[in-house]
This record gives sequence, structure tokens and C-alpha cells, in this order.
Amino acid sequence: MSKNTHRLDEKASGVYIIAATPFGDDGELDLYSIDSLTDFYLEKGVTGFTILGMMGEAPKLSESETTTVMERILKRVNGRVPVVVGVSHSSNRHVQRLSNEAMSLGAAGVMVAPAPNLKTDEQVHGYYAGIANLLGKDIPICLQDFPQSTAVHTSVAVIHRLIDEFPQVVMLKHEDFPGMRKLTRIRKESEAEGRRRISILVGNGGLFLPQEMLRGADGAMTGFAYPEMLVQVCKLFADGKADQAEDLFNIYLPLLRHEFQYGIGLALRKETLRRRGAIRSAFVRKPGPALDGTDHEELTRLIARQDALLG
Repeated sequence: MSKNTHRLDEKASGVYIIAATPFGDDGELDLYSIDSLTDFYLEKGVTGFTILGMMGEAPKLSESETTTVMERILKRVNGRVPVVVGVSHSSNRHVQRLSNEAMSLGAAGVMVAPAPNLKTDEQVHGYYAGIANLLGKDIPICLQDFPQSTAVHTSVAVIHRLIDEFPQVVMLKHEDFPGMRKLTRIRKESEAEGRRRISILVGNGGLFLPQEMLRGADGAMTGFAYPEMLVQVCKLFADGKADQAEDLFNIYLPLLRHEFQYGIGLALRKETLRRRGAIRSAFVRKPGPALDGTDHEELTRLIARQDALLG
């Protein structure tokens, strides 16, 4: 098994790619494509991986398939970069079991979204506190703040409280929408109050990446099919070249925005990855979207325009 040579910590930055889960045209796991996709992401220079996220179709996997995907990717990565495993589930015991399994296989930490139907700050805090206590101090935690999917609002006050109470909370995946003022508040209030600074990586397909980097984000945790753009943009920001970063981002923006569409975005992402040779099939497991002829033509045109602009 892969050695756990990385531990997720507050200094994490760069691009943690949200890995797609490849299936064959028959809907079964494609182990060959898991390997080729892992190699593709590494070749494009990603800082880390996040596997079994919502765009990784984790809820559509059986328990044995979940283990297979974890084992396969962690073995292929072989300690070269940190791997965060999504462990969100309605059962706390399942979160605990999956977290322990992930860490034993060499994961750097786990990502947890709140359970559905939490309505108040106390409920959200209580949920995360229960998970943190259940997992213990040795498992680094990334909080996933994605209310568009969970319908749970995690307030700035709750995030601060969790940071203060649980040293294992080392990262926030920021996906509130609109949420840039939230990002600014977390950074400014933390600094003003002398709070521990945690890593903030942003999602939402990277749609607002330049603005979020200028507001204090440390990088991206998303799955755009051109990860090299995310890598280059984050590096340019780190080098103090914000205008160059945004100019590069803008070339890719039409395709990134297209891939961000709810409902069909994952099918577009997988088809683009297939066209780039990263996976053999663009199959999205049911229930899930499939592209029609017009969708394919549209994607072809957007890719051609992007290629022309890149020269």
C-alpha cells in the first residue's frame, strides 16, 4: 500500500484536483483509466488529489468499489502528492469507518460535508464537533462548505469556532455561492482576532478563481478538464503576477464556464478528458447525464476556439 508521506496541514496550497471516477461504457469501474487519469493529473502538475468527491460520483459506488478506487489511486500516486478522500455520509459511523480506511491506505486527510437538513449554527457546529471527536486528532479534516448541494449554511462564526476548538480542522473547501465576501470575512476576522490561519481552497469549477486568490484563497480544489491552467494560474498568483494569471484564466473561461453547468457539467468534463486521452470512456453512471449530438458539436467548437487563442 501507499505510504502516508504527506499529512494535510494549514499550509496546503496550489491545486488539489477533484478526480473523476472512470467507468467503461458498460458502467463498470475502468481500472486502466483510473491509472491513466491519475498519471494525466500528475503530468499536469497538480499539487494534490481529492478523490470520492461529489463530482467523483462517490454516492454511486458500492463499498467495495469505494475501497478499490482508494487503493488504486493511492497506489498509483505512491506518495508523490497528498491525497484527500471525501468521506461525507449521512451515517457518522460510516464516516469514521471510511476515514480510518482511507488513512490506513495512505491518505493525507479527509473531506467532510455537513449532513443534510441542519438548520441552525448550533446544529452545524454540533455535527462537525461530533465528527471531529469521533475521528480524533490524528486525522486532518477539510470542511466542505457547499450549500448548493447540501442545503446547509455554514456561517463564518461556526467556521471560526471549529478552527479554535479542533486543531485537526486544517482546511476549508470554499464553495458558497455567492461567497467571496465570506472568504474575505474569514481571512480578515481571523487576522484581527489572532486566530490560526487555515488553508482555503476554492471550488465551483474554479469559476471565480482570480478574484478568490486576491481575497486570500491558497488555491483551487476543483476538477476542470484542463488542470494545467489551474496550476499555472495559481503559480502566477504565488509569484505576484496577478494580471498575467487573470489573462491566462480568461482564455479558458468560456470552456470552464461551459463545464460548470449543473446537471450536464460532469458529462462535459468526462468527454473532454476522454478527448484528451486521459480516460477511455466518458460514461457517467446512472442517474446521470449523457451528451447528445449538439452538445458534442458545441464542445468541439469551444475547444477549437480555446486552442486557437492559446496558439
